Amino acid sequence: MSIATRSALVLGLLAAASAHAQQASPVVPEGRARARDLGVAPGVLAPGRWNAITDVAGVRVGHATVVEGDSVRTGVTAIVPHAGNLYRERVPAAVVVGNGFGKLLGSTQVQELGELETPILLTCTLCVWRAADAMVDTLLSMPGMERVRSINAFVGETNDGGLNAAIRSRPIRPEHVRAALSGAREAPVAMGSVGAGAGTVAFGWKGGIGSSSRVVPRTLGGWTVGVLVQSNFGGVLTVDGARVGEALGRHPFTRALGDTARPASAAPRAPTSGTADGSIVIVVATDAPLSDRNLERLARRALMGLGRTGSYASNGSGDYVIAFSTAREVRRAFDAPRLATTELANDGAGDLSALFAAAADATEEAIYDSLFAATTVTSRGGTVEAIPLDRVRQALAARGRRR
Repeated sequence: MSIATRSALVLGLLAAASAHAQQASPVVPEGRARARDLGVAPGVLAPGRWNAITDVAGVRVGHATVVEGDSVRTGVTAIVPHAGNLYRERVPAAVVVGNGFGKLLGSTQVQELGELETPILLTCTLCVWRAADAMVDTLLSMPGMERVRSINAFVGETNDGGLNAAIRSRPIRPEHVRAALSGAREAPVAMGSVGAGAGTVAFGWKGGIGSSSRVVPRTLGGWTVGVLVQSNFGGVLTVDGARVGEALGRHPFTRALGDTARPASAAPRAPTSGTADGSIVIVVATDAPLSDRNLERLARRALMGLGRTGSYASNGSGDYVIAFSTAREVRRAFDAPRLATTELANDGAGDLSALFAAAADATEEAIYDSLFAATTVTSRGGTVEAIPLDRVRQALAARGRRR
């Protein structure tokens, strides 16, 4: 049995061990919705089978949601690009930074070499290094890794320290990371207050995990682009052109705009619950054969989708995109030189522009899904309510009447 086959077998057995728990998790909790349930479908391209990042063949997602006592509300989300050993069969990748207030472990090597050699983990700010350590331990124990002396763990984060009141205890443990990795499946993605989204806040309401996809027409290659987000940021929420944050009276400038009697020289008040500070990590996957150079261009379009939702990349926000391609023809064996390979041209039948549109649209919808699927969460740090879907519908209807 080859090393690659043994690695795949180990991962398959781990995944099977947690399949029952994963099957019990619905994509959207009862009473919540996805964007399309509200008639919100950005762009003109169709989504894939599950309208999720896992529509890109081979990509798997797993969550470990950690809720302990009245203080821990956090978790881990794992995105695995393919079923083999990623260290031995690396995928091209690129990182783009919108606003760099964050901790993106492993990003410099990805930027330098243009490839990803581990799964992507998302977690809470102070848990980045514990998550990375646990993932490295897991990967080094795999068949074929006995002689590895360097590995570039890739871990992103957002700060859930409000609801995750015990963030200083760094509550992510190795078993949580192993559960997220072993539970990763090529299946519908659970969204909302799960995994790394368990304690996040977006636009003043409960944020979380969201995902969406787009399929490019066959005449332009038939490729799939999938996006997953960990939303913990803000701004003036805009949904399909409707200024929902303004209509619901929750955005960073609500108090300042209404406080006309307050002297301009007076000291500023504390921000409202609709603050724009926070972070978002956006993961973009595609089966289109792209080099790291064009993956960087693709990642930049995800930031356009972010902007459509009302974000302006505030001073205190960490806005990051990691994009990768799963196409076999652009992967590199760990011991092989970088070879010239066939990738999509910058013009012609495999039109990159369609992929760019797909990345922007799927990012926008994934962010909406992260909000609409999230449930109200309470901890010692307080309560963050889920966005009221009935009021979102009203704001969308009012937008339609104005048109």
